[in-house]
Order: sequence, then structure tokens, then C-alpha cells
Amino acid sequence: MLNGLGAIFFYLFAFVAIAAAFMVISARNPVHSVLWLILTFFNAAALFLLTGAEFLAMILLIVYVGAVAVLFLFVVMMLDVDFAELKRGALHYAPAGALIGLILAAELIVVLGGYVFAPQLAASVASPTPDIAVRSNTAALGDILYTDYVYYFQIAGMVLLVAMIGAIVLTLRHKPNVKRQSIAAQVARTPATAIEIKKVETGKGI
Repeated sequence: MLNGLGAIFFYLFAFVAIAAAFMVISARNPVHSVLWLILTFFNAAALFLLTGAEFLAMILLIVYVGAVAVLFLFVVMMLDVDFAELKRGALHYAPAGALIGLILAAELIVVLGGYVFAPQLAASVASPTPDIAVRSNTAALGDILYTDYVYYFQIAGMVLLVAMIGAIVLTLRHKPNVKRQSIAAQVARTPATAIEIKKVETGKGI
């Protein structure tokens, strides 16, 4: 439990993280949205530090801020995307998004209500945190990911791989006047097709 100064910092970081997350979806400039997202990650890492999860805090900063968020920033700045057209098309999905948001809000209310009205349920369903002197935070996280829930971890990796391939396929655009590499044609080349011999007359070029 956090008391005194720790509780003050917890509410401070939590408030800034929520405000920055709201700015991510409300900012008109996509570059500003990515910058607000980076601020959200920093505050989430601070919350992890306050709860004693130093490894998760460092992973959040190194992986998400150092790689994913910076990659988002470069992609948004380099791609020629008509964001006005995307926002107009997003209005068609607003009812479905609102329905999903209401479902998620209802689930959060049920979970928070269960902790308020029956706090003893958390001790019965949650695994106890191992002693830091016996098992480190990183080792305990590794036990959960790669031992207890290894199959779910692999399934999550496959889902992310399929999502990545789908994003590449959906955003790939073939330009008509651009010469593309054909690996199959290169492998199937023979000396007869790879070399062209021309007889050049003396004193003349090709």
C-alpha cells in the first residue's frame, strides 16, 4: 500500500497519464498525438516504479518509448496520409465504438464494485507475490509468462504476427512505373538470359 508522499505521487502520475491519454485521441495533429502517447508511457512507467515493478517500468521505457512510439512518430511524419478523410470515415464506426466503450466501462464498474463490496475475493483468486529476497521481480514475471501461461504467450505472439502481416498487406501500394525486384526471376536466370553479347564494329560504340 502507498501512504503519504507515495500516494501523492501516485495520484499525480495517474492524473497526468489519464490527461495525456485523453489528449492522444483528441489532438488534431497526429504528431502531437504521438508525443502525448510518449508522455502517457512515461507516467505509466512511474506508476510501475511506485508499485515496485522496476523491470516492467524499464521495459515500458525501452520498448514502447524507445522503439514503438518513435517508430509511430517517424511513420506518421513520413507517410502521406489524408487524415481528414480518415476522420470522416471514422464517423461510420462511431456507433460500434461507442457500444464497445460502454461494454468495457460496464466491465470496469463490475470489477471495481467487486473490490469495494467484497475485498476478500482478491486474496482468494490472486496468486501471492513472492518475497523479493527469495524470488526477484524479473524471475517471477518470467515464471508467469514462460511457465504458467506459456501457451497464451505464444498465441499472443501469433496474433501480433498476423496483425503485422495484415497491416503490411492492407497498406502496400504498387506504383505502375516503379521497377520491382523479382526474386524468382533472379534465381531462374541462366547464362543465356543473363548475358547479352553484341558485336561492336571497330571505332563505333554500342
